[in-house]
Amino acid sequence: MLRWTRAWRLPREGLGPHGPSFARVPVAPSSSSGGRGGAEPRPLPLSYRLLDGEAALPAVVFLHGLFGSKTNFNSIAKILAQQTGRRVLTVDARNHGDSPHSPDMSYEIMSQDLQDLLPQLGLVPCVVVGHSMGGKTAMLLALQRFGSLPQPELVERLIAVDISPVESTGVSHFATYVAAMRAINIADELPRSRARKLADEQLSSVIQDMAVRQHLLTNLVEVDGRFVWRVNLDALTQHLDKILAFPQRQESYLGPTLFLLGGNSQFVHPSHHPEIMRLFPRAQMQTVPNAGHWIHADRPQDFIAAIRGFLV
Repeated sequence: MLRWTRAWRLPREGLGPHGPSFARVPVAPSSSSGGRGGAEPRPLPLSYRLLDGEAALPAVVFLHGLFGSKTNFNSIAKILAQQTGRRVLTVDARNHGDSPHSPDMSYEIMSQDLQDLLPQLGLVPCVVVGHSMGGKTAMLLALQRFGSLPQPELVERLIAVDISPVESTGVSHFATYVAAMRAINIADELPRSRARKLADEQLSSVIQDMAVRQHLLTNLVEVDGRFVWRVNLDALTQHLDKILAFPQRQESYLGPTLFLLGGNSQFVHPSHHPEIMRLFPRAQMQTVPNAGHWIHADRPQDFIAAIRGFLV
C-alpha cells in the first residue's frame, strides 16, 4: 500500500504585507538583505511531499519549473512509485507553491536548499528529475555534489527535462508572463470561479496560449478574502536574468544523464550540445514526439516511460 508523507515546512512569520504585485507569503527573513549585506543567503525549509517506497533503491526527486509547484507531478509521482517501488519526492522551490518567500533567488541558493533538505530526509544519493528552472537547479546540484569529498555523492543520476545548461532568453516568454501576472486586478470577496475567470480574461489579452494561462492560474489563491499570487513575483522580477541564465562551471558531472526534449519545443537547440557534453559527458538525448516545453503535461505516459527506461 502506498502512503503519502506530507510536510509543509513553513516559517512562523505568517502573512506579510500585500503589495500591488500580489506578493504572497509565507515570507522568510533574508540573511543577505536581498544581496546587499554580504552574508550568504540561508537555505529555506522547503515544502515537500514524499511517497514511500523501497529504501534500498535511490529515490526519485522531482523539481518543477518557473511558476510551477510540486503538485505539477502529483499523478506522475504516484504512478512512478507504484511502477518502480521507489520513494518519490516532489518539492516546491523557494518563492513557489507552499515554500517560503525570500528576496534571494539564484540557482546556487536553490541548490543549497536541496543540499539541506535531501540528507534530512535520508534520500542521498537520489535520481533528480528537473523541468526547465528545476532542470537547471538539478544540473547545478549534480555538478556541485558529485563525489566531492568530504561530501558524499548526492545525485545518482540526472534527468534534465527540456532545458540546457545555457541562457534561455531567446526562447522563453517568462518576462511577459511576469508582467501580465503583475497587471492583474481582481476585486476582493469574489467567488473563486469568478475571480479565476476574470484573471484568465485579463491574462488572455497578452498570453494567447490557454495551456500557459491555465498553468499560471494554478498560482492564484485566496487569502483572507483576497486573491493573490502564491508565487513571489517581486523576487522573480528582480532575479529573472539569473533564472534565465546558468552559472558558469568548470567541473563535469560523470553520472548517467538524460536530456529529455519536447519534439515541438525550441528550448534545447543543437548549438547547446557541445556545452551539454562538456558538463555532462555521459549525456543521452531523447525526444518525446508531439510534446512542447511541458512534456509531463503534454505526454505524461511517454514521460513516465522515458524515466522508467532510464532507471533500468
